[in-house]
Amino acid sequence: MRLGFTTMNTPEDVRADRLARELEDRGFDSLWIGEHSHIPASRATPYPAGGDLPEQYLRMMDPLISLTMAAMATTDLLVCTGVTLPLEHDVFALAKAIATLDVVSNGRVRFGVGVGWNKEELANHRPIPWGWRYRALAECVGALRALWADDDSEFHGDFYNFDPVWSFPKPVQRPSPPVVYGTAGKLGTYQAVELADEWAPMDIALGNVPRRVAKFREAVAAAGRDDVAVTIITYGDPTIETLAAYRDLGVTRVVVGAARHGWDDPATAMPFMERYARYIDELR
Repeated sequence: MRLGFTTMNTPEDVRADRLARELEDRGFDSLWIGEHSHIPASRATPYPAGGDLPEQYLRMMDPLISLTMAAMATTDLLVCTGVTLPLEHDVFALAKAIATLDVVSNGRVRFGVGVGWNKEELANHRPIPWGWRYRALAECVGALRALWADDDSEFHGDFYNFDPVWSFPKPVQRPSPPVVYGTAGKLGTYQAVELADEWAPMDIALGNVPRRVAKFREAVAAAGRDDVAVTIITYGDPTIETLAAYRDLGVTRVVVGAARHGWDDPATAMPFMERYARYIDELR
């Protein structure tokens, strides 16, 4: 099992290029960066973890710019969106941005996707009813894959509809960078079974992790698909026993750093990284 790291990517955090070099030097396989284009100043949607929304959410930088910095500073580290909110982007601009990142990183992109948790944030971008968001995401992923794979790219759906276009560059990874579904709910998991190249839920959202991973694999097999790799995003500071248990489930990768102790203090990032780097060889 491999180990990745995630950061809130604020201006106060360790710069992405330095962070990436430190991760690669210590044997981490990937850097994951999520996004919020903005946070509505007035919202009814509660923060999923409960309590007040952490200040870092207001200060998140653009993930693709930071991942480009990370790619330029490393040679092997995977650069991963964890997660992108595709419904909050223009599909043509997003296709070009991800393809460009894959080109400049020489094929090291993992394209993590989700629908987000903030209803008002999505409403600011697109008039998609909240209950239709997964249908729209499925179409968006289909449109992106068409733009990446086909020289004369076209897509026809309810939310995305375009006649043949030329969209270049194409990504290095053909026909597309791996699409990673960072979803844990019923609808999102069902869609991951059907469409994902990899599934990357957060453990706290799964509840009984062994049971949910087993049911996911059963559903993938029932759908007639080859095995879909599983990455687990951990919440907080997991113990080595927890990480080993995930390894024994056949999990491909565990990502640490989300809501870690002291995550609001950038000075704690490097000691946290060092602590988990000690486990890398043991968890292989």
